[in-house]
Amino acid sequence: MKSAQILKAKINSPEVTTGVIITFHLWPGLIELLIRSGIDYAIIDLEHLTHSHEMVAECCAIGRRANFPVLIRPPEAEFSPIRLAMDLGPCGLLLPYVSSLETMATIQQAVYMAPRGRRRPGGHGNFWVSGYNYDNFRTEVEDDLIILPQIENKAGLACVNQIAAHPLTTALAIGPYDMSASLGCCWKPDAPELLATLDQILAAGKAVGKNTWIIGDPALLRPRGFTFLGISEPTMLMEGALRDLSNRVKHGQASAAGPELLP
Repeated sequence: MKSAQILKAKINSPEVTTGVIITFHLWPGLIELLIRSGIDYAIIDLEHLTHSHEMVAECCAIGRRANFPVLIRPPEAEFSPIRLAMDLGPCGLLLPYVSSLETMATIQQAVYMAPRGRRRPGGHGNFWVSGYNYDNFRTEVEDDLIILPQIENKAGLACVNQIAAHPLTTALAIGPYDMSASLGCCWKPDAPELLATLDQILAAGKAVGKNTWIIGDPALLRPRGFTFLGISEPTMLMEGALRDLSNRVKHGQASAAGPELLP
């Protein structure tokens, strides 16, 4: 998939890669807006809220047509949720709470067809594949698939080096909020034990030539060497931007709209 190839090249470059994770509101126009904004990728979050499968599949299709990377985070790193997420046509997956090599084996079974796995493809997200034989799925879907195992607790941290080195892992990923809870410092983003853990995970990836994804404040994360960033959730970003704009307008510091938005 071309969009997966594009994102992989960005992940492995020294440049900063920015994206969003879409939790609250999803619609096709949002993907087009993200493309125009210069954002590098989007992750549709199915872990915390449910979006309709038709909507998710359409947003993934828009991404494929525009060569814009759209990934999915399924609700669990279990066989059925991962297999169903693959049927929606993403270019990759962010997998929550990966805590063992056994979980990595489950992921492989769910994303690969036999003989490498047990996936049975179907659904909206497979119409685009040029043919339904094994070679088509391997070369057009599996070979470029982006897999981001999310380290979110002490169990995952204990085997982070093995997860990083796993052939399926494109880049590591961190869930900083859940990790802080596991460490006993929830939610203190500047807690020394959390920052040391972030550094440890980043180093584990670098040791095997792989980057690490994280969501959070770029001002805190960039100086620590993170370049594969989730910079916001769009609805929360809109809330913050509107609050800031409203405050500045009320104090005479800004116009409410640019000239292109005025009647």
